[in-house]
Amino acid sequence: MATSDPNDNQADDIDVFNIVADSDPLTRKERLFRWIDLNIFTPYRIIRSDWRASFGIAMIIFLVFVGTVVIRFIPYPRVGDYPRYAPPFQSLAYPLGTDNGGRGILAQLVHATPDMLIIAFSGAVVAMSIGVVIGTVAGYKGGYWDEVLMGISDVVICIPGLPLIIVIVAIYPPTSPWLVGFILAIDNWPGLARALRSQVLTIREESYIEAGRAMGRNSGEILWDDVMPQLMPYITIRSAGAARGVIFQSVGLYFIGVLPQGGLNWGVMMNDAYNIGSAVSNPGLSGHWLYAPMFVLLLMSMGLILLSQGLDRIFNPRLRARHEKKASEKDEIEVDL
Repeated sequence: MATSDPNDNQADDIDVFNIVADSDPLTRKERLFRWIDLNIFTPYRIIRSDWRASFGIAMIIFLVFVGTVVIRFIPYPRVGDYPRYAPPFQSLAYPLGTDNGGRGILAQLVHATPDMLIIAFSGAVVAMSIGVVIGTVAGYKGGYWDEVLMGISDVVICIPGLPLIIVIVAIYPPTSPWLVGFILAIDNWPGLARALRSQVLTIREESYIEAGRAMGRNSGEILWDDVMPQLMPYITIRSAGAARGVIFQSVGLYFIGVLPQGGLNWGVMMNDAYNIGSAVSNPGLSGHWLYAPMFVLLLMSMGLILLSQGLDRIFNPRLRARHEKKASEKDEIEVDL
């Protein structure tokens, strides 16, 4: 009967130790490659492999490009530029047709895009900022802070958002798209605050958080350095959803005439098409005037939804590990025992 020699096992252990010991640490160039691959190329590979993320990001980039670059090459639409109620696809000067004043529909859509982007951005930033501050502080501090902050959130949730916004707009009519986004963010932050609070309640019990407290670190440092990095994926994904909600609310309020009608806006265009152009009762005459901003709004909404789904995949640790490439062949050493 053959018996195993303990010296053989000892020799195998020595070989394994030598292989690990001989592997040099990564150089500065290899560490830089790791960082670039993890933070730039890995998200790119995830986006490229998922059509939803690709379409969502492409659509948002396209709208930003239209609102910042294309707008410089298209003249501002004015009354009498072209024939009234011209149908679409009849002339390159007004490819989407004209309204009752002879203004090109495409030019109106382009020049309304910057304000819509500002409303979405400002509303999402304000809603996320308030929700993050209240949710993280309430979840981390607990006790009195938790009761007060969550009590405020519950009060805001119970107040009907649309009537509150209508009252505020009636008292203080906003003239700036930044202010419109700020007002529409009033009822968008409580849900995020409650969701973040529940996550912080779990994170604050982790051992490294307790170690930070034992080392004398203050609450601000722990929240910024240890808690916030874990919440950023969720916050980023919710930001896209908040921007979509703010856009829909703003267009709806412009359409019903609650927000000021001056200036170009997708909601104002639909309001004019419905009331002045009778687009519903006479779609053959002015239906294109109503459908064009509705179609652009649909594209923006789809882009934000697919963007949030793409961000969820980008922040998924399993997908990131699957798409991450090794920095050097040293990471692929296989040891035969």
